[in-house]
Amino acid sequence: MTVIEQIEGYDIIGDVHGCALTLEQLLSNLGYSQEGQEGQEGQESNAPGGNESASGEKSAYRHPSRQVIFLGDIVDRGPRIREALHIVKNMVDAGSAQCIMGNHEYNALAYTTPTAESEGTDSVEYVRPHNARHNLLISDTLMQFASYPEEWRMFLDWFRSLPVYLDFDKFRVVHACWDAQLIAEFDAEALSPLFDKAFLQRSSDRTSLEARFIDRLTRGTDMRLPKGRWILGRDGYERRIFRTKFWAENPETFRDVVFQPDPLPIDIAAFTLTEEDKQSLIYYGTDEKPVFVGHYWLENKPKPLRDNIACLDYSAVKYGRLVAYRFDGESCLEESKFEWVDVEQDHKS
Repeated sequence: MTVIEQIEGYDIIGDVHGCALTLEQLLSNLGYSQEGQEGQEGQESNAPGGNESASGEKSAYRHPSRQVIFLGDIVDRGPRIREALHIVKNMVDAGSAQCIMGNHEYNALAYTTPTAESEGTDSVEYVRPHNARHNLLISDTLMQFASYPEEWRMFLDWFRSLPVYLDFDKFRVVHACWDAQLIAEFDAEALSPLFDKAFLQRSSDRTSLEARFIDRLTRGTDMRLPKGRWILGRDGYERRIFRTKFWAENPETFRDVVFQPDPLPIDIAAFTLTEEDKQSLIYYGTDEKPVFVGHYWLENKPKPLRDNIACLDYSAVKYGRLVAYRFDGESCLEESKFEWVDVEQDHKS
């Protein structure tokens, strides 16, 4: 087993969403290799995420001096969710990666956790209701694990241990939004970020600190559209809210704060923000250490959103790009340090 004696840099990877073959290609491009897999390039392993070594240890992608940070959302939507989870978990277990919670990992836990009120009754309800939309979002994951129920339970247990954010000396990672005030409030209450049943059940109350913490950090900030207005997303769902930036400087209109793949209608984008709207926004300062997020389904060529903010979700599962940033301690993020692989092979049978 290769042990990283001193981590010299981090490779931060955005939302994988079941694109396992593309992930393997990106890891290879970044200089990671699987121990015990020499001479097997281009072959698919019988066991997802790699075979076992001669000692019985599961192989994992490793780098002699670098570590991967995964930004969550490994599950749902993609064609090789089970394989992607094995790759990521094997790396975390081996010490060659860390992984934080995405909203889709939280969704999986909430979808499989009964509410406190209904637990033990004849009509069980769940923290994440089993409605048509939620059933559809998790359907690919459940289908791909249908023949592997013990593995699915193992991964759900693993999800419970994932941190919601990581704060390093020189950078931060969170799935959707860094909210320092809410993080401080959560820490002050000494609430455990480990997602046991009690925590998940409390998060079903949208006014609870648990719910606000998870929603803000894994889903970001949003704003309600004018009364009676809605937009039709590319996924076919009607929405009456839109996602907003957490770094907008002196915004005056909806156009200044919107941050999502679906554009606002021109007339709505021109709406002036009220004082209440402005007060609801949060702001990540230009003097803060770099922060990396996923979640937002960006397109085109990867680049920083600002000198100290980068989004690494470039719509991989929608024939986009699986993106990494090679971080080496810089305070000003550089466009040249983005690496990516166009997602094509995962969609081929």
